[in-house]
Amino acid sequence: MSFEEVKQQQDYNAEQIQVLEGLEPVRKRPGMYIGTTGPNGLHHLVYEIVDNSIDEALAGYCKSISVAILPDNSIMVEDDGRGMPVDLHPKLKKPAVEVIHTVLHAGGKFGGGGYKVSGGLHGVGASVVNALSESMEVEIKRDGKIYRQTYSRGKVTSELTVIGECGKKTGSRTIFRPDPEIFEETEFVFDKLEHRLREMAFLNKGIKISIKDEREGKKRNEVFHYEGGIKEFVKHQNKNKESIHQDIIYFEVQKKEQEVEIAMQYTSSYNETVLSYANNINTTEGGSHMVGFRSALTRVFNDYARKNKFIKENEDGLAGEDVREGLTAIISVKLTEPQFEGQTKTKLGNSEMRGFVETATNENLTAFLEENPQQAKIILEKCLQASRAREAARKARELTRRKSVLDSTSLPGKLADCSEKDPSVSEIFLVEGDSAGGSAKEGRDRMRQAILPLRGKILNVEKARLDRILNSDEIKNMITAFGCNIGSDFNIEKLRYHKIIIMTDADVDGAHIRTLLLTFFYRYMTPLIEGGYVYAAQPPLFQVKKGKDIYYTYSDREQEKLLASLADKPGKVDIQRYKGLGEMDAIQLWETTMDPSNRTLVQITIEDVAAADEIFTTLMGDKVPPRKKFIEEHAKDALLDI
Repeated sequence: MSFEEVKQQQDYNAEQIQVLEGLEPVRKRPGMYIGTTGPNGLHHLVYEIVDNSIDEALAGYCKSISVAILPDNSIMVEDDGRGMPVDLHPKLKKPAVEVIHTVLHAGGKFGGGGYKVSGGLHGVGASVVNALSESMEVEIKRDGKIYRQTYSRGKVTSELTVIGECGKKTGSRTIFRPDPEIFEETEFVFDKLEHRLREMAFLNKGIKISIKDEREGKKRNEVFHYEGGIKEFVKHQNKNKESIHQDIIYFEVQKKEQEVEIAMQYTSSYNETVLSYANNINTTEGGSHMVGFRSALTRVFNDYARKNKFIKENEDGLAGEDVREGLTAIISVKLTEPQFEGQTKTKLGNSEMRGFVETATNENLTAFLEENPQQAKIILEKCLQASRAREAARKARELTRRKSVLDSTSLPGKLADCSEKDPSVSEIFLVEGDSAGGSAKEGRDRMRQAILPLRGKILNVEKARLDRILNSDEIKNMITAFGCNIGSDFNIEKLRYHKIIIMTDADVDGAHIRTLLLTFFYRYMTPLIEGGYVYAAQPPLFQVKKGKDIYYTYSDREQEKLLASLADKPGKVDIQRYKGLGEMDAIQLWETTMDPSNRTLVQITIEDVAAADEIFTTLMGDKVPPRKKFIEEHAKDALLDI
């Protein structure tokens, strides 16, 4: 029975709203509920409200969801679901909608029969958004009437009242404005919301989700509606890649209160993009559903390859990484009681999902290969090429680890290592060019700071297999210096520095080198970025001298402010614009860019795996037209030093 068919027999009313605890802690410790009070936490508020509408859709009652950024930067979310319950809660004797918005852990997701499957992690959505908003208004259409109630910072500011009639229409509309007392910044970013809403539309086929920006000078409008669901998600992820076979492999299996949906297609790329979701939550750390899928994938291809004589009886089989090279896949599971584990609660822990997904993949992927021998042959040939390249890479990799990485003789000759052996207080600077490398070596803190100069632009790993990558001296030097290996052999425990700092010139070439390095880290050392070990240094753009005073500024805006502040004082102002790191002597480089007490570092994070994969493919992949389009669209945002 599908989840669309498992609609609740009971009415969605106050009895389904169960109360666990009060609301007071949210404003005191917002980070516990939304992760951060920075931009991610701000946008998370929108997702919490949208999740409630998605839950209505999963239960089969909602077809359309619209989101708008209003002119005053508040958010409106509207759906055509059943409308939140307005009858009195049996225990609290308050309207259920008021309980939903003013009591923590109150909602239809805690076993009261409101929902079979829920997309939110904690069911804290509406109450937390209310607690962290300076104003909130809820309008509900149900039972022929339009109801309205308002709130502020977790408190009720007007009683639930009937403000009109709605005939047979039903639905809920929420408008809220985030509280500037809580959030560092309250400006919503359209692109960020657009990306998540598109993802939600892919994962819930048939649902129409729209987003509109009504702010002055920023007006935009997008509508997402995918009858093909995750098949269209794969097509979207592969739009800048070259698929090697015609059909997107797709199957959906439902059993009792579990459902798995998988779509996959192979491309000529050398990297895998496998995105997994549980109840619409991106399980970035994988989990039981991912383990089941990967296990089945390797077994099915090996069985098919042996049966059809692609691999001889006495030959080694294909490894997991061979059958995932160039694969784009979306795994979406839905279940009633998801258990999330891991450091960021994005790993699915339900053990029963492994066998369920494994069996579903075994049966359906085997059927596809048997029924489509031509496409199967193309895929198998790519897997076999990957296997041969892996063997060549293994031999190349052996050269990088013959001696212990802690034995100084095995470290790269160019590396000026630090004397500290504790990785948690050690850092390595990847410096562009020998000139800047010399200044960095001279000016550094030798106890804790290592310097590895890089000669020019490293290999673009987006366009190369691992065997070729491991023949690059610059990449071999980094692998050996870091000590943690790469790819499937990566071991974070052996990382020798807990800060890897990319220090390149503040110009176009420097940005290109930084992008090449980030592409390498993202594709082959992903845990470095996930663990927060990768940083970009921020060298100054200008040195300003007035009398004996010396100032450094890091942006044109900062420079303008400084010059304005110095304009009224007598004396000549000398301005030097740095074209590169090599123009600074050792002392200047230390004071501005390397001194931990004075420098600015930007931590590199992966907020969204699908978006990261898309941008790296666009910028660094083989296809030129998508890159040209990207440049045309974003040229106005570029800061060029011409």
